[in-house]
Amino acid sequence: MERTIRVTGKGILSVKPDTIRLRITQEGVRKEYAAAVKESADQKKDLNDALAELGFKKEDLKTLYFNVDSEYESYQDKNNAWKRRLKGYKFVHRMKLEFPADNALLGRLLYAIAHVPGEPEFSIEHTVADSEAVKNELLANAVADSKAKAAVLASAAGVSLGSIQLIDYSWGEVDFVSRPMDDMRLMSAMPMMEDCAAGSYEMDIEADDIDVTDTVTVVWEIEN
Repeated sequence: MERTIRVTGKGILSVKPDTIRLRITQEGVRKEYAAAVKESADQKKDLNDALAELGFKKEDLKTLYFNVDSEYESYQDKNNAWKRRLKGYKFVHRMKLEFPADNALLGRLLYAIAHVPGEPEFSIEHTVADSEAVKNELLANAVADSKAKAAVLASAAGVSLGSIQLIDYSWGEVDFVSRPMDDMRLMSAMPMMEDCAAGSYEMDIEADDIDVTDTVTVVWEIEN
C-alpha cells in the first residue's frame, strides 16, 4: 500500500491597496416605462459628461447591473382593505469606476458626482490593480507553508518526503477589498463635506492594508 502524507498549507498576505473602486447607483421611479428608460439614459449621460471633464473615458464607467421593473405601493380602499396599485416603473443602474488611489482625484470625483442630477448613491472600495500577481504570491506562500509542515511531520516520524502525488486547490475567489466608508447618497453627504475647494472635496482617507488568506493541500509520497 502506497504511503502518503496530506498537509494543508495556509497562505497569509497583507497587501497595500493601490486602486480605488467607486461604486455608483442611479435609480428613480417614473409613471411610464418609456419615461423610466429615458430618465436612466439621461442620468447616465450627465454622469458620463461629469467624468469626462476629469479625464475619464466613457468606457471607464462599467455597468454592473441594469433593470427597469414595476413598482407597486400599498393603500387602503374605502372599506379599509389593503390593496396594491401600480406606482410606476423603477430603474436601477449600478456602475463602477476604478482609478489609481489618489485622494485629490477622489475629492474631485465626488464633488462632480454630487452635482449630477438624480442624487446617486455611492460606496468606496480600495483594492489592488494586479490581483493575479497577489493571488500567485498567496498560493506560493500556501504551498511553502504546506511543505514546511510536511517536513516537520516527516522528521518527527523518522521518514523522508518523496515526490508530490497531488496538489488540491479549490480555486475560490479571494476578495482583495477594503471598505473604509459605508454606502452614502452624495447630496445628503454634502453638509458633512463643507471643507472644499472649488470643484473638490477635501478627502483624507488612508485605506487599511488588505489581509487575505488561502489554503492549498499537498500530498507527498513517504519514503523510508
